[in-house]
Amino acid sequence: MTEPARSPEVRKQHVLKRLREDVDAWVSTSSADGTPYLMPLSFLWDGETLLFSTAASNPTSLNLQATGRAHVALDHTRDVVLFTATVETLRAEDLAPGVADAFATKTGFDPREAAALYLYFRFTPDTLQSWREANELPGRTLMQNNTWLV
Repeated sequence: MTEPARSPEVRKQHVLKRLREDVDAWVSTSSADGTPYLMPLSFLWDGETLLFSTAASNPTSLNLQATGRAHVALDHTRDVVLFTATVETLRAEDLAPGVADAFATKTGFDPREAAALYLYFRFTPDTLQSWREANELPGRTLMQNNTWLV
């Protein structure tokens, strides 16, 4: 049985909780010629942006560096959180003090241990949607142009 639709405000709070507590997300990118690529990556949410890290030479990294864009999904097809993001490429030394430590603590992975091989990527959400079932499709867009609508 389908549960009653949550209000956009309740969904926003749920999204924020997931961003704080979830560790991994599916990151979808495409190459400059349009070849798609999907990869799970761990992240750190700072209240405005998400920080990811991956090997500099893998397809996700190369695509992010080439296009500066990504589409991200948090787990669960019955608890959807999808967003598009503008992406900035960073090295460990570009991060503010404590950020790399916070990333390592949350994700259990410290890219600085192989700094020559890994890059960080700061994702700024542009559009964000959240829903559970069809009854939540109306009003599923909670953020547009990096501005919360609720």
